[in-house]
Amino acid sequence: MQSTLETILKTDDQELAPSAVRRRIDWVGSIPFFLMHVAGLCAFFFDFNMTMFWLCLGSYYLRMFGVTGGYHRYFSHRAYKTSRPFQFVLAFLAQTSAQKGALWWAAHHRYHHKHSDSPKDLHSPKQDGFWWAQVGWILSPDTTETDMKYIQDFAKYPELRWLNRHFLVPPTLYAVAIYLIWGFPGLFWGFFFSTMLLFHGTFFINSLTHVFGKVRYRSGDESKNSLILALITCGEGWHNNHHYYQATANQGWFWWEVDFSYYTLKLLSLFGIVWDLRMPPAHIKARTIAAEARSKAA
Repeated sequence: MQSTLETILKTDDQELAPSAVRRRIDWVGSIPFFLMHVAGLCAFFFDFNMTMFWLCLGSYYLRMFGVTGGYHRYFSHRAYKTSRPFQFVLAFLAQTSAQKGALWWAAHHRYHHKHSDSPKDLHSPKQDGFWWAQVGWILSPDTTETDMKYIQDFAKYPELRWLNRHFLVPPTLYAVAIYLIWGFPGLFWGFFFSTMLLFHGTFFINSLTHVFGKVRYRSGDESKNSLILALITCGEGWHNNHHYYQATANQGWFWWEVDFSYYTLKLLSLFGIVWDLRMPPAHIKARTIAAEARSKAA
């Protein structure tokens, strides 16, 4: 598994289209993204009560797990194994976040790791500023295509390719289901407003975790750990851990590092839905900057 991923990440840079991103925005093509924000803000004109609060919060964290446990830890890093049917469920759930197809998301994320915070990185606040790292890159016409070279391991499944092409089907069906159950107030609070929050909760990992937080490991980039962002993103805030050793099912490596996505994966593993959750070896966890300093001092 590891060798497969490493082979993918050694693909010739010159053949990857997004490596030449010119930091420009497709304003016309980005209209749906902006309309989502306008619609989300309109939620304030609809009834708000505890039912809508829990619907918004539940919709946010359910789909955040799809993003973190699906898009990120499974499709991008293959940090655990699952069956082909549940693989489809993960992709569908992740795509209800309206963050494009699972193959698209994972291919771009693998490229990001290969060039993290270098001039070739697609969303580095160090190279291009906070706004570009947060939302600009996803609105660029240079990042709309899925480079299948970086996701060959999953691109072989026709159902995933179909979902990737028709990436608006899952969020549309999700929105319709919410409307049928909770009506227009539910649609706005449970889908539009929740999705707007989900966008930025996810994108904070691209931007804020490369600016604010603590550094435990020499990861070779600007990645940092943040408890606040870990709570917002079901554990993704332990970003320095992740960039130091990528292919683990847990991002929080120590008992005090809250990681709700890992807890969910662990629960699923008890029922045999997922298995072979990869963990960081003890010697990797021990290689902290502080430990290196003590070793040199001795």
